Amino acid sequence: MSSPPGASSRRTFLRGASVTALAVLGGGALAACTSAVHELDAAGDDAVPVRGGTLKVGTPYDVVPANILTNTATTPAVIGLVYETLIRYPNDRLEPQPLLATSWHLAPDGLSLALELRDDVTFHSGRPFTSADVEFALRTYADPKWSAQLKSTAAAITSYDTSAPHRIVLRFAHPLGNIFDLLDTAPILDRETLGELSAGEKFIGTGPFRFTERIPNSRMVFERNERYWIPDRPYLDRVQLSVIPDSQAQLNALRSGQIALAHGLNSRDIENLSRRAGFRAITYDGAELQMYVGVNLQHPALADVRLRQAVAYSIDRERIIEEVFRGAGYPLNLPWPKTSPAYDEARNTRYARNIGRARELVAQLPAPPAIPLSYNTSLPAYGATAQIVQANLAEAGIEVTLDPNDDATAVKKLIGGQFPGLWVTDHSWAQFVPSTLNVSAYPFNARKNASHYESPAYVAAADAAWRRTDGTGPGAVAAYQAVSDELLEGLFLIEIGARLNQVAASKRLHAVGWTKRRETVLTEAFLS
Repeated sequence: MSSPPGASSRRTFLRGASVTALAVLGGGALAACTSAVHELDAAGDDAVPVRGGTLKVGTPYDVVPANILTNTATTPAVIGLVYETLIRYPNDRLEPQPLLATSWHLAPDGLSLALELRDDVTFHSGRPFTSADVEFALRTYADPKWSAQLKSTAAAITSYDTSAPHRIVLRFAHPLGNIFDLLDTAPILDRETLGELSAGEKFIGTGPFRFTERIPNSRMVFERNERYWIPDRPYLDRVQLSVIPDSQAQLNALRSGQIALAHGLNSRDIENLSRRAGFRAITYDGAELQMYVGVNLQHPALADVRLRQAVAYSIDRERIIEEVFRGAGYPLNLPWPKTSPAYDEARNTRYARNIGRARELVAQLPAPPAIPLSYNTSLPAYGATAQIVQANLAEAGIEVTLDPNDDATAVKKLIGGQFPGLWVTDHSWAQFVPSTLNVSAYPFNARKNASHYESPAYVAAADAAWRRTDGTGPGAVAAYQAVSDELLEGLFLIEIGARLNQVAASKRLHAVGWTKRRETVLTEAFLS
């Protein structure tokens, strides 16, 4: 079911989009497929699954119900436990695999998609899952109220045929080269309890665990879904998420056995733990994040592209990857990871560090005022990166002042385009079909982005890459090169590099899975 990492960089999406997917699987076969695809951390682990027990997980974030569809850091743990999607990509390639949909047929013109649905799935409330739930979930995802990042793709669905309970036909305004990105991402929500979801009172899905308790800013508890459609899964009886914002406190909790899985440790601590008996690092391969410096073009000094170029030439990307992320990543000038069909080595060295060139550009401009450099305090890596960027820019004659923001404030500012000058954070979506990034992600959206960057040429390039019948073929690759050129010219976002998302765990925990969106999947996990 899987290929070596990187093997997918030039694969043809769906191996011909007009072919019906040969993806009809029975429950037992699908369980085996799910296991093979998503338990990459279990390679070489010969532990025999054990039923029962409570897995305690440390997370730096509490869930923010209003952000449940945003794919921001507050949601992956809950989504991965409670909800499921129609299809799921393997971690190492863009080839959709069955989940709640068993098979599909994409029309040759790319204007409709028919999906066959499982008929043995129920929500945690006991209500059967049907095609009407798919329509509700996708319409909800398209609703601007929820600020979902792929809402433009969901909004391009013009009609839904739900006349059969376990079959749905979607029709599109134009071809969508990233339609399976949407189907991999949009969780199937319970239409009967959406109001209670938004209030943080109920989270009802079809997934392996059902929500039972929440104490805001403290913990969430999830119990085994006894009616789960994959036989005899999950193994665990219970998962408890404890909100532990402080990285050192989370490290101490893992060392002392209070938790067995830690999200939010810094890279140095993960590296050190992996050398100790009883612990290990788990790298979420295929779920890379890209660190970058964002630029608000409404700041008068940053409106001049020459200052943005000076920033790009100043950043010591290699130092950040080596020191902050302990080598778990690589420098980039463009957002695409090496496994992406949009990756281009030649274009990716445009702004290699050149402090002399940065100083020349600064000398051409009026002396810039001190510029705020905002960062999110929820992870130590953000602050450490901001400090290095501050020092790098000082070498070029650009003064910045550090502006720390808590997680909720940082997410709000990103979505609303409210950072006052520069900011440091990371983005996702580049590991998906590349067009998704430019029509969806808050920092990159060609029509409305966090930088207030406007360019008809960028909009045209992004649309041309998006409105295709396939997302990874030769024609798509040429379209992505045009997008890359627009990003390098506009330079409203300045990439630092890809970082490999890592967590730390006790060796008592086995078979942790994940999605390409960094959602932890514990369907097959067990404690020994």
